[in-house]
Amino acid sequence: METVLNPTQLHLLKMFSFAKDSKSLEEIRVALTDVFAKRVENGMDALWESGEWDNEKNEAVLNEHLRTPYKNI
Repeated sequence: METVLNPTQLHLLKMFSFAKDSKSLEEIRVALTDVFAKRVENGMDALWESGEWDNEKNEAVLNEHLRTPYKNI
């Protein structure tokens, strides 16, 4: 089985080659986390502004039961 990496993955691998210690790795991890968190925040802001998301939907998600029920055998 051949692993095919996309350009983003290849670039990240090159960047990680410069992370020689745990501090550098943590800095990269935090930077990437911040980028994706900002994307989520911007996406949610757009949903609120367009009216596709509101307090009612927020409450529905907060109260939704997502656990898989277990069957007694």
